[in-house]
Amino acid sequence: MLVLAGIATGCAVIGVVQQWLGTVLVQRFVSAPVAPPQARAPVSVLKPLCGVEPLTEQALESFFLLDYPEYQLVFGVQNEADPVLPLLAALRARHPAREVALVVDATQHGTNRKISNLINMQAQARHELLCISDADIHVPPYFLDRVVAALEAPGVGLVTSLYTALPGTPALATMLGANQINYSFLPGALLARKLGRQDCLGVTMALTKTVLADVGGLQAVANNLADDQVLGRLVVARGYKLTLAQLVPATTVPEADFEALFRHELRWARTIRALVPIPYAASVLQTSLLWAALAVLFAGGAAWAWALLLAVLTVRTLAARRIDTALRMPPSSGPWLFLLRDSLSTLIYVASFTGSRVDWRGQMMQADPGKLR
Repeated sequence: MLVLAGIATGCAVIGVVQQWLGTVLVQRFVSAPVAPPQARAPVSVLKPLCGVEPLTEQALESFFLLDYPEYQLVFGVQNEADPVLPLLAALRARHPAREVALVVDATQHGTNRKISNLINMQAQARHELLCISDADIHVPPYFLDRVVAALEAPGVGLVTSLYTALPGTPALATMLGANQINYSFLPGALLARKLGRQDCLGVTMALTKTVLADVGGLQAVANNLADDQVLGRLVVARGYKLTLAQLVPATTVPEADFEALFRHELRWARTIRALVPIPYAASVLQTSLLWAALAVLFAGGAAWAWALLLAVLTVRTLAARRIDTALRMPPSSGPWLFLLRDSLSTLIYVASFTGSRVDWRGQMMQADPGKLR
């Protein structure tokens, strides 16, 4: 039992060190100097839509309010009865000067409905520079300035962005979802990039029509669940760089109940496991509080093990506060929430190995490894 306690202690320390290093990287990323774009080239922003969730109107309106000289908004739905259409009509009436194109087309081009929607929309995009963005992303007015500046760097073919969580409800499940994004995903993504990973995050994907055509167009990812990751790999394989825009927008966390949150996070988990199985297997170390609790159990409640648990909890809480301060977010997690979060993350981690099917907006899909063909 003492050997097991030692192993659990080592895992807890590794996990909490990872989280602290990731927190430092978040602080550095946010405070890094920002260069404006040399030429503010016109942009077509593609927004595939499907249904209405909490804060959908606020997220979409943030794109009507961008401070950029010339850009076009292209919205697409696949159902003429989609409830987002009246909301979009109200936004267009509120901002009549904004150039907007709307595509309503149910044509399918593969198993990925989002990509099919984008393929249907693409003909309406007037500009060479494309920015594909999820419907639930809230962006600051300088969003396109930062994206275009990153895309202007030599050799860059694709720009993506990190993101934080904006709770869509006050429910406990929502707060747990936000906790995962803000304090595990965000620092973990920067640490992975520091170690050499070049992940494309689908909340923002900016590239030119020329580069998109060079990698086979959107049709090349029409049958992939992780279309963003596969597109990133295609771009890198063609010799381009994949880089981060110097900003951190927010994504809505809409899940108000644990069943919906579990389905969503299980989809993420199984997708990541299929794409990068070894790093995903090692991600169990991120649940540092779980390992510290196991150390207490294996050590028979020894004082040193309780001290370890308290130390890990303290570091996790301080790291969260540093991220909140760096991103100017209100505190959204207390120590007790980290205990619940690590318990839920462990359940999802175990469940991710029990199958490869995922639920994506009511459509069952297969988590695929995203290999280039």
